[in-house]
Amino acid sequence: MEVAAAKAIGAGIAVIALLGVGLGLGNIFSNLITAVARNPAARDQVFPIGILGFALTEAVALFALLIAFLILFT
Repeated sequence: MEVAAAKAIGAGIAVIALLGVGLGLGNIFSNLITAVARNPAARDQVFPIGILGFALTEAVALFALLIAFLILFT
């Protein structure tokens, strides 16, 4: 019983990183939309950088979920 509770608490702490990921993704796309709205001609230069930022930030979320699942199921 105590081990199961410790695993649940550990997985919950590991998932706290998803809060930062959500804030980061919101920040990336809000800045992307702002940049394109200010200068639509720069869309071809700004969009790939925004997608790269999205992919790297989403990787952090996948790592956090992987750690949480490892804690729970091992």
